[in-house]
Amino acid sequence: MHDAPAYEAETDGIIVRVRPSYLAGQSDPEAGRWVWAYQVEIVNLTAGPVQLVSRRWVITDGRGQVEEVRGPGVIGEQPTIQPGASFNYASGCPLATPSGSMVGGYAMIDDLGRTFEAAIPAFSLDVPGERRVLN
Repeated sequence: MHDAPAYEAETDGIIVRVRPSYLAGQSDPEAGRWVWAYQVEIVNLTAGPVQLVSRRWVITDGRGQVEEVRGPGVIGEQPTIQPGASFNYASGCPLATPSGSMVGGYAMIDDLGRTFEAAIPAFSLDVPGERRVLN
């Protein structure tokens, strides 16, 4: 999965890197289901700890259909990331088209109680070898 391109965004000393990959074995194009995994790395370059409290994703398929997903933490956790450390996790996303995109943000709280949103960079979901059809 690490040979996939990395998409990166930085907000207030928090770097978010995402590497998507197509899961052909879990996809069923004949049934209109394409599945991607994505590996996320969140790096804290600030001087204090930060806690990831919630997530917001905007998922757009190749037809321009948009779904917004919000929820607490990631993969059942609300991790605190120490200065100079990182938090990694993997998740997945099914689509009804062979291409799409995702973008979003993580609600963070720093050690002073300040809340901010760390940007999740926009990244494309494309079946290898397929023509892109993003709107």
